[in-house]
Amino acid sequence: MQTAEQWKHNDPWSWREFSALLLLEFGFVIFVIKHSVQSLYETWLNVPLYAGTLTGLTIAIVLLTGLYVIALRPHGLTWQSVGVRGFPSSYWSRILIWLLVLIALSIAAVMITSLFGNSVDNSKTEALKQQVNGFTVLIGIAAAGVISPVYEEIFYRGFVYRWLRTRTGAGWSMVISSLIFTAAHYPTFNAMPVNFISGVIFAWTYERTGSVIPAMIIHGVFNTIAVILTAFA
Repeated sequence: MQTAEQWKHNDPWSWREFSALLLLEFGFVIFVIKHSVQSLYETWLNVPLYAGTLTGLTIAIVLLTGLYVIALRPHGLTWQSVGVRGFPSSYWSRILIWLLVLIALSIAAVMITSLFGNSVDNSKTEALKQQVNGFTVLIGIAAAGVISPVYEEIFYRGFVYRWLRTRTGAGWSMVISSLIFTAAHYPTFNAMPVNFISGVIFAWTYERTGSVIPAMIIHGVFNTIAVILTAFA
């Protein structure tokens, strides 16, 4: 692909940036923010849904700031270097197709995992179910349909997938980046099959378009549908 060749030709990063950002995610974010900081938010707000949303916003700020400080600014790069750029309008039909594929595969994954007694519910979905009203649904959509898609696509596809793609083929890059993306959703083990499938679809979208915006759109719509179904199904 032309985009992949451009990435290889303009590869500014080494193992140092990659390792530092993974350490930020799997060290600071998972063991500090998702445990200690979120516990403080829950004590402060006394509502798991609000605490989870604030935790997601904190993670977004930390990861995007880390990406800028570690990978972009030292090399004089802009956010365009991690895929924050426009895309041709001709891709809109493909975005719809990729969204439908993601929905179909996710439904299949949920049906298969349900055979083993698992569900995709977690603390956030349970919190939303306990208090369903217009405001809590909007909070859920803001958290899952806006905040998460923006920072996750920039970080996991714009940087992680691109870094891997310059060093290996598209297939392995999609698998490895999706495994990293899935592991980052610890401790929601029951949703990991859907997370992995999502990671592959989002990476494929970035590979095909060279922009993280289409993946953000698919990610945001998919998560918004999930929030609405959780609240009203």
